[in-house]
Amino acid sequence: MLKIGVVGVGHLGQHHARKFMNMDNAILAGIYDAKSSRAKEIAKTLSAHRFESYDALLDTCDAVDIAATTTAHYELALKALQAGKHIFLEKPITGKLEEAKELLDLADSKKLKIQVGHIERFNPVILRVENEIKDPVFIESTRISTFHSRGTDVPVVLDVMIHDIDLILSFVHSPIKHIHASGIGILTPSIDIANARIEFENGAIANVTSSRVSLKQERKIRFFQKDCYITLDFQTKQAKVIKKSPHVMKYLPKIMMGATDIDPAKLVDQSLYDCADGAKDALSMELQSWVDAILTDSKPIVDGHAGAKALEVAEQIITIINKQLKKSKIKV
Repeated sequence: MLKIGVVGVGHLGQHHARKFMNMDNAILAGIYDAKSSRAKEIAKTLSAHRFESYDALLDTCDAVDIAATTTAHYELALKALQAGKHIFLEKPITGKLEEAKELLDLADSKKLKIQVGHIERFNPVILRVENEIKDPVFIESTRISTFHSRGTDVPVVLDVMIHDIDLILSFVHSPIKHIHASGIGILTPSIDIANARIEFENGAIANVTSSRVSLKQERKIRFFQKDCYITLDFQTKQAKVIKKSPHVMKYLPKIMMGATDIDPAKLVDQSLYDCADGAKDALSMELQSWVDAILTDSKPIVDGHAGAKALEVAEQIITIINKQLKKSKIKV
């Protein structure tokens, strides 16, 4: 039975702690938060043990779930790895790429597991159609939300866009050739709205838009590939897969002759998937996969190297945006 300690029990961490209490092969050893009042509140709510210090938690558990603010990831993770503990890190893996690389080297040398919380990999709608996504040539993602203070310690690229960056990199198996990006701060001193066009060496292109100052919530991604179009809505957990009908050649000669009375629906096959009803909990699946990877000594689905790769692209996008803003003399 794996003993798990949760560090940081804010908006996300409290849910992480609750999930571990319901696992068959892991137990919640306890929680720790730098804000003792918050730790006391959650410990009481969950009837969980509250550690007075991070060191005390490390002495008791086998693995550590770090759900603290991004700027605290590196120091917390470094200490856990040095203590010989497997770690789960909420996304992004760290605030800086060099920090992530140091953690990866240490984990590899100690043969410890790192999993990064790119939870969309476990979204039921992604799991339902992931086998349909093959060699996309164009990807378009939109991830926008209303403003809240949580996550504003980092640019929207690290807070929000990085989810889609990770997904895109998991489906496009090609080095990046070039990145175009633009963005601006609206309500914070950082970047609140960003758009990036990522061009891959194999010809694939991804257009990614993220905002945390919108008046609505939207999380969608679309894949265009040979003979197929796939659109996913992460909020409603619905997917649509449109493929060229195997019977299209039957109608093609008529179309070439200028026929206009052919029903377009006969040219394609449509599959609609609603994964909301009875959908499995993505967070439970994500944390369970981490526990299973530790117990079976297998590679986590979203390991530290995947998390670092997404962070590297995010950093490039942020650098490009900041250079443009500096050149235009717009302060961020």
